[in-house]
Amino acid sequence: MSGPRLVLASASPRRRELLSALGVPFVVDPPRVAEELPERARDVAAVARRLAREKALAVAGRHPQAVVLAADTVVALRGRLLGKPSTPAEAEAMLRLLTGREHRVVTAVAVARGRRALVAHASTRVRLRPFADAELRAYARSGDAFDKAGAYAIQDQAFRPVESYSGCYCNVVGLPLATAAVLLARAGATPAVDEGCLPAPCRACALWDAAAPLFSPAGRR
Repeated sequence: MSGPRLVLASASPRRRELLSALGVPFVVDPPRVAEELPERARDVAAVARRLAREKALAVAGRHPQAVVLAADTVVALRGRLLGKPSTPAEAEAMLRLLTGREHRVVTAVAVARGRRALVAHASTRVRLRPFADAELRAYARSGDAFDKAGAYAIQDQAFRPVESYSGCYCNVVGLPLATAAVLLARAGATPAVDEGCLPAPCRACALWDAAAPLFSPAGRR
C-alpha cells in the first residue's frame, strides 16, 4: 500500500484475513459502537451503511492521520434483519428461518480519513441447504454461530451451510474485497494487489472484474 497508515476498525478475524489478502499493512483498533439493528427495514443497505460509517468515524477520531476501514454485515429475509445470535436457541431459530429460503447478505464498507467517510456496499443472495434436526441442534450448541450474522459462515468447511449463492462470496464472509480496494484507492491508500493471493472466488467475481482496471500495473504485484 502507498500512502498513510491503515487501521482496521474491526475485531473480526475473518475481516483481518480478507484485508490481508489485498497486501495492505494495517493495525487493528475495534470500534466501541453499539451495533443495534431494527427488527425490520425497507432499506437494508442503508442500515448497514450507517453502522459502517459510525464505526469508521469513531475510530478515525483516535487516528487523525490514518485511513480507517470499517464494515458492517446484515442478513435480511423479506425485510426482517438478523444479527448475531447470543444463545443456542437464537442460533437454531435463525437457521430454521433461513433454511431453504433465499435471503440477502449486505456488507457495507466505510473508509474514513479525518471527518470524511466514503461508503459503499455489496449485496449477495444466499440459500442455505436443508439440515437434519440433530445436525442443526449440534451446530447451534457448539457456539460457532455466536459471532456471525444470520448464525452461519459461508466458509465453514465442516458445517457447509450454503447450498447456493449469487454475487460476491467475500461479501458473505464479511468484507467485499473489490469494494474495499476501490474505497481505499479513493482515500489515497491504494493497495498493492497481488491477485494470486486473493480468495479463489474473487477470480470469478463481477465486482472484482469491474474494480481491477482501476489498479495500474504499478499498483499491482
